[in-house]
Amino acid sequence: MTGRAMDSLPASAVGSAAEAEADEEEADPLATGSPTLPVIEWGDQDPRSMQMPQGNPLLLPYTLQELLARDSVQVELIPEKKGLFLKHVEYEVSSQRFKTSVCRRYNDFVVFHEMLLHRFPYRMVPALPPKRMLGADREFIEGRRRALKRFINLVARHPPFSEDVTLKLFLSFSGPDVQNRLREAAQGVGDEFLNCKLATRAKDFLPADIQTQFAMSRELIRNLYNSFYKLRDRAERIASRAIDNAADLLIFGKELSALGSDMTPLPSWATLHLSTWASLKQAMKGLSVEFAVLADKAAQQGRQEENDVVEKLNLFLDLLQAYKDLCERHEKGVLHKHQRALHKYGLMKRQMMSAAVQNCEPESVEQLESRIVEQENVIQTMELRNYFSLYCLHQETQLVHVYLPLTSHILGAFVNSQIQGHKEMSKVWNDLKPKLSCLFAGPHNALTPPRSPAEDSLCSH
Repeated sequence: MTGRAMDSLPASAVGSAAEAEADEEEADPLATGSPTLPVIEWGDQDPRSMQMPQGNPLLLPYTLQELLARDSVQVELIPEKKGLFLKHVEYEVSSQRFKTSVCRRYNDFVVFHEMLLHRFPYRMVPALPPKRMLGADREFIEGRRRALKRFINLVARHPPFSEDVTLKLFLSFSGPDVQNRLREAAQGVGDEFLNCKLATRAKDFLPADIQTQFAMSRELIRNLYNSFYKLRDRAERIASRAIDNAADLLIFGKELSALGSDMTPLPSWATLHLSTWASLKQAMKGLSVEFAVLADKAAQQGRQEENDVVEKLNLFLDLLQAYKDLCERHEKGVLHKHQRALHKYGLMKRQMMSAAVQNCEPESVEQLESRIVEQENVIQTMELRNYFSLYCLHQETQLVHVYLPLTSHILGAFVNSQIQGHKEMSKVWNDLKPKLSCLFAGPHNALTPPRSPAEDSLCSH
C-alpha cells in the first residue's frame, strides 16, 4: 500500500482539505472548548457536510471531558407493560443535550442500530444486548437496561454519530412510527463514504505504514480487552460480596432480635434465680438496630461499586468490543470485496484475451470490453472504500485512546468507594462496641467483656 507519512503531509494537502471543509460547514464547537453542541433542526443538516476537524482531517482533537460533555442519556424502565397478549418492556430515554424524553422499545434500538451500521459501516458501532426469546426475569431486564444505556451514550458521544440526523430522530421523535422514520432518514442519504467530501482522498492522509499500525493497534486492543475483562470480573465479585455481606449482616441482626424476643419460660432451678438471660435478651434485641445500619452501609457500598466501577468498566469493554468488531468488518467486508473484484477482473481479462485469439465476433468482444470497463469502475470504488475504511479505522483507534483516561476515573471511584465504605462501617462498629457492656453482668459476676489484641498487649506491658 502506498501513501505519505502522516507527520509529513504537504501543507497544500492539509490546507486544501481545511478550506474545502470551511466552505460548507461551521467549526466543531468541541474543538474550540465549548462544552455543548448546537441543536440541529430537522432541515438544517446537509448530508454532504460531514464535519471534520480543521487542519489534518485524520487527527481527532477531542479530550475525554469533551466527549462526555456531548450528551448524557438516561435509560429508565417504564413500569407499565402494554400489549393485549404479549407483554413488552418500554424504556424512557432522556437526552440532556436535546432536552427530550421519549419512550422506546428494544426493537426501536435494534432498528436504530441497523441504521447506524448502514450509515457508518466503517465506524465503531457498539453492539446491543441480546434479545431474550422466552420470559425475561427482573435481573435480565435490569442488565439489558444498563447495556442499552451504555450503548446510547457511546453513540451520542461519538463525533460523527452525534451530528447525524438518525441520532436526533431516535432521541427526539415522539411519533408512533419511529422505526420507519429512522429507515427513511438513513436510507435517503446513503452511507458516510458517499457523504464525506474527503472520502475519495482518504489515501492522501494515511501514513505509509498504515497496515503495520493497524496490526499493532489491533493487538493492543485485544490485550486491553482481555485485561479489562478480568478487571471487570473481579470488580463484579467485589461488589457482589459487599451486597452478600449486607444480607448476612441483616440476617445476623434479625437472629439477635429473634433471640431477644424469645418468650419461652425457663425453670427457676436453671437460672438460679438470676436475671442474666433476661438481661442478655434485652441487650441482643437492641443490637439488631446497629446490624441493620451495618447492612445498609454495606449494600450502599456494593451498589456504588456496581454503578461507578463495574458499569464504567463495562462501558470501556463495550467500546473495545466495538473496535474488534470494526476490524473484522474491515477484513471481511470492504477488503474482501476489493479482493473479489480484482479476482473477477482478472478472469474477465483472460476471457477477453482468449476471445481475441479465437477471433470471436465483434459483438462478443464489445460486451467483454464493456464488462471490463464496468468491473474497473467497481474496483476503483472498492479501492477508494478500502482506503476510506482504513482512514476511519485510524480515527477510531484514536477515539479508543481518548477513552483510555477513563481508567483513572474507574480506579479513583473504586478507591473512594472502599475508603468511604470502610470509614462509615468502622464508625458504626465503634459506636456499637460500648453497647456490648449491656451483655455482661455487674462487677461481682465472673463475666467480663473480651479485650482486643491491642488491649491485651497494653495490659501485659
